[in-house]
Amino acid sequence: MFTVSSRLRLLAALLSAMIGARAVAAQGAVSGQITILERSGVRTTDLADAVVYLEPRSGGAPAPPAGKRQIVMESRRFVPRVQVVPLGGTIEFPNNDPFRHNVFSKSGPAEFDLGLYARGEARGEALRRGGVFPIFCNIHARMVAFAIAVPTPWFAQAATDGRFTIDALPAGTYTLHVWHDRGGEHAREITVPATGLADVQVELDARNYRFVQHRNKFGQEYSSEGRDRY
Repeated sequence: MFTVSSRLRLLAALLSAMIGARAVAAQGAVSGQITILERSGVRTTDLADAVVYLEPRSGGAPAPPAGKRQIVMESRRFVPRVQVVPLGGTIEFPNNDPFRHNVFSKSGPAEFDLGLYARGEARGEALRRGGVFPIFCNIHARMVAFAIAVPTPWFAQAATDGRFTIDALPAGTYTLHVWHDRGGEHAREITVPATGLADVQVELDARNYRFVQHRNKFGQEYSSEGRDRY
């Protein structure tokens, strides 16, 4: 036989389960495609470097799991070239080359310099400020990568054809951010219903992009013009 208090507890549990079920049901996916407007005759080959993330317009996003991400150094390259890092997470740079590297970032939301280290070592940096961190090697002028620190768990990188999907998104109004190092950043407001949102189209403009050789961590030109000291 149920007492009044036990009935109230049972009712509260049922209501909680119903609310939880509705919350789960209200989660949908946002999907679409990114394209890049190029100068005449130029073909886009790096759409997989595009990053997409969603920030709620009100209420704030749940804190993303910080964790660790890696950009490996091998064959005088950063792999992958673009890596998304939840805000507060650590980006690590294992050195798989038989020579030394010096990873640094000077022009992002915060500066860091990991110093010179050899094969088999890995050093990292916690990214506590959101934004795009351009990353270079002080030894090898052609090494370029980007770490994008995002304050939300809802992010994705595009596929090679520019398509993307972000799953498990609660219904609401968001700012959609799309970034590509040649196409710049695009931001706009979108409203996501409980059923999700499909066929979101974003076109970035790279017609005015011009490659400019970065300088070393001392602000000077690389001394060997493409030849490596190590």
